[in-house]
Amino acid sequence: MITGELKSKIDKIWNDFWTGGISNPLSVIEQFTYLIFLKQLDNKQIFIEQETALMGESLRKPIYTPEQKIFRWSYFKEKDPETMFNIFTRPNAELGNLTAFDFMKTLGGEGGKFSEYMKGATFLIPTPNLLDKVVQQIDTLPLDNRDTKGDLYEYMLSKIAESGTNGQFRTPRHIIRMMVELMQPQKNDTICDPSLGTAGFLVAVSEYLHEKESDWFYEEDFRKHYDSKMFGGIEIDPSMMRIASMNLQLHGIEHPMLLNQSALADSNEISSNYTLILANPPFKGALDYDEVESSLLQITRTKKTELLFLSLILRMLKIGGRAAVIIPDGVLFGSTNAHKNIRKELVENQQLQGVISMPSGVFKPYAGVSTAVLLFTKTHSAETQDVWFYDMQADGFSLDDKRTPLLSEEELEQCFIEPNQVAKILEEKCDIPNILSQWNHGTLSQVGTDRTQKSFKVPKADIVANDYDLSINRYKEVVYQAVSYEPPKEIIAQIQALSQERLQALEQLAQLIKDI
Repeated sequence: MITGELKSKIDKIWNDFWTGGISNPLSVIEQFTYLIFLKQLDNKQIFIEQETALMGESLRKPIYTPEQKIFRWSYFKEKDPETMFNIFTRPNAELGNLTAFDFMKTLGGEGGKFSEYMKGATFLIPTPNLLDKVVQQIDTLPLDNRDTKGDLYEYMLSKIAESGTNGQFRTPRHIIRMMVELMQPQKNDTICDPSLGTAGFLVAVSEYLHEKESDWFYEEDFRKHYDSKMFGGIEIDPSMMRIASMNLQLHGIEHPMLLNQSALADSNEISSNYTLILANPPFKGALDYDEVESSLLQITRTKKTELLFLSLILRMLKIGGRAAVIIPDGVLFGSTNAHKNIRKELVENQQLQGVISMPSGVFKPYAGVSTAVLLFTKTHSAETQDVWFYDMQADGFSLDDKRTPLLSEEELEQCFIEPNQVAKILEEKCDIPNILSQWNHGTLSQVGTDRTQKSFKVPKADIVANDYDLSINRYKEVVYQAVSYEPPKEIIAQIQALSQERLQALEQLAQLIKDI
């Protein structure tokens, strides 16, 4: 969690970008990301130089040659704004006609995952003064600590105020955290988000592991697994891929397995690779059949991306692999064959464990669509028995466009740290601790079949009988309280009495005025 002072610094950088002529939120974050990356490269070079001075050599290859020192953060940050701007915008003939920005594109894999996705990146900072302002402010940010620099970047990402295309928008961080807590990542998990976005799910897994399983990081085998094999993601948007890779890098995930391509296309051949998938796939997209990898159409022949992604997730999971996926409510009750087929696949051939119905305001102000979280395990056998339904009515924030916090930061944190203790206390404002308490702490077996409650179980037979409908409204029973009214004659008599009193009051008032 970052302090008010650090938030103010980020707010100042953000405002300087906007007043300096860069008003698109994603462009602001991209330009911020490029500069953060250059500062990190220089920090790595300094470490290599210190290691060489101490030991006579370094196991790492230098990032900069002596001739390339003008591209180093520690060099250009000391220059006047005009000189600094020229280093970024004017090719240097003695250095292969490169600028400081071009230099990042030449690093490839040597610069980490981020530099692999620099193709197509554009330097947009328009003036020397803006560049100097931002560089000097970034130089004061505490980027040495994994937690702090990760939180700083997350705070910058939280300032995105526009939704993307094809139904993509930023998933609220507390919803991401709830899903990670529900899945409880394990030491040997291989984890993927096939609609990566800013990598919020993978970052949340990293934070979960550092907070709850910190002892694992003392084990060399786990550290190697964490650094190179544990995390994977797919993202079609190059700009978003750069932002995601930097987000992961700032959270200490240096070598994730990322693919910059369409997750649904033929080029994605990933099958049975992952033990855990967390995702919020795009809702409103539609593809032609010839754009979709053919095996995905075998489960459900459709052009709708939300259905295709569920088919993809099942293909990407290993047997025994589990998933938590956000889907629009239409997936739960849609009447087309494609909708029914994907639900039937989950119920009949896999193990569908839970459906958490979320209130429609969760994604405001970006969208008012109602959504749910599906919890399932890939089994390729008929293992669905009872399905747990939870009617989430509150998530800790107001459900209007303002999304005003209903809990303090400390109370929201307690939802995840001590869900058992605060479940009943905070239930009217936030259902998350109750959800986590039931799922993770052994009380799910105690959930009954009383469908008048927020939480209940539905036998598989009932779901099959309802044509595999998974909407909570299909099963939830509403209890109506009888309201008794007085007979009409008595109500009319009361109205007449009130009218008589009103007339008497008017006559008294008129008499008072006459006497004056």
